[in-house]
Amino acid sequence: MYPPELVAPMKEDLTSAGFEELRTAEEVENAILAKGSTLVVVNSVCGCAAGNARPAVKASLQSDVLPDRLTTVFAGVDREATDKARQFMAPYPPSSPSIALFKDGELVHFIERHQIEGRPVELIASNLMQAYDTYCR
Repeated sequence: MYPPELVAPMKEDLTSAGFEELRTAEEVENAILAKGSTLVVVNSVCGCAAGNARPAVKASLQSDVLPDRLTTVFAGVDREATDKARQFMAPYPPSSPSIALFKDGELVHFIERHQIEGRPVELIASNLMQAYDTYCR
């Protein structure tokens, strides 16, 4: 587990952009199973989260169509919430960072770490915006 003071700015990077931080398995389940669309960002302390994932999800919010709920869990900090989110992300293996889009509780789009590392922020954001257009109308 990482010290709270270390991860606070990394969490705030998303929460200040409108993402709800999910800390318990119950909060994750309620968000994902709610009617409509839910974006879940598995946040992380790694460089590709700071340089690619967080900037990309924030850039994707410029879309005309957005998920009903923007949420985040933090790998290595909120273990219960992260483990529960990852159960919903099967069959994909655990990946930090990663980005999942759910529609009415069903996983409809997933971006794994290997699709984030070294990719331009604009490419990841565009990928998300296309998914929003497809699944969030």
